[in-house]
Amino acid sequence: MDIVMIPGAWLDASAWDDVRPVLEAAGHTVHALTLPGKESPDADRSGVGLEDHVDAVVEVVDRLTTGGGQVVLVGHSAGGTIAFAASDRRPDLVARVVYVDAGPSPEGSAVNDEVPVVDGEVPLPAWEFFEEPDLQDLDDTLREQFRAWAVPEPRGVFLDPLRLTDERRRDVPSTIIACETYPGFETASAMYRTFIEQGAPFVAELASLRDYELVDLPTGHWPMFTRPAELGEIILAAVDKTAA
Repeated sequence: MDIVMIPGAWLDASAWDDVRPVLEAAGHTVHALTLPGKESPDADRSGVGLEDHVDAVVEVVDRLTTGGGQVVLVGHSAGGTIAFAASDRRPDLVARVVYVDAGPSPEGSAVNDEVPVVDGEVPLPAWEFFEEPDLQDLDDTLREQFRAWAVPEPRGVFLDPLRLTDERRRDVPSTIIACETYPGFETASAMYRTFIEQGAPFVAELASLRDYELVDLPTGHWPMFTRPAELGEIILAAVDKTAA
């Protein structure tokens, strides 16, 4: 199976380096992406928006399925929104979407309209910007490495409204890997289920999916750094379920 891996904000293809060996050892082909404007800290990000990242993923999907077949999309954080939009554009070509601490977002929503914009782009904020559950298991060494690797995100990726076009996106099987556990909830998946039961708007698209599963991986927002082997095994199980 071709697995297209979409990094979250501030990350490039190398974010998946410690995850992909589990998938490749099982015989799958991994295509880890570096999206437009994130090639280097000095790359030109002016004018790059959310749709440019979606188009880049769709182009890869089209190329990989030229001879038939489907792909699995894996998206972390903001990459989950991009994966969802790509599945909306090509619902027949996506066998499954795996959301890594992410989920499908509502029409017209922004990835995050609270991030600090600096000189027209979004650098990795100070750690104080994030909530404590985000940072679980991200020790000082990992934080230093992450900050050294981080590439500023194009402003539009965070702020552009999400465009959805095809109701068949709800037929694409989905796996949501839930990581962050907040006070008042026993698990991250329990938090999702509670919000779905309450009819919270931000999980409306998730609730509308016809085939989805919630899988817990207790850690912070960046499991590819904090628990890469376990993350790889969960993705592998989702892929194998798709191929069965």
